[in-house]
Amino acid sequence: MTKRTYGHTKSGRPVDDEVIEQLAREAEDGYDVNEIVSRRGKRGRPRLGAAPSTVESVRLDPELKERLARRAEADGVAVSEVIREALRHHLEAS
Repeated sequence: MTKRTYGHTKSGRPVDDEVIEQLAREAEDGYDVNEIVSRRGKRGRPRLGAAPSTVESVRLDPELKERLARRAEADGVAVSEVIREALRHHLEAS
């Protein structure tokens, strides 16, 4: 007889009747909520400074946008990091 599967876990393991029974027994025994929460990673993006960041909109012409993308790729960083660094440099030069 072929085992019926109901999908797969994140790791690719098939979810069958045996796995469902195991999970049900585990749930009936109860969970240690503090242990589960401690395994969970922090959500969201990491802070850039001491306070929450804001998002600002900037319009770029196609040529400048292309140059920005090339620079970010060459430096191996995100486009937003290139913008932040350029703005810091500009403000310090003033």
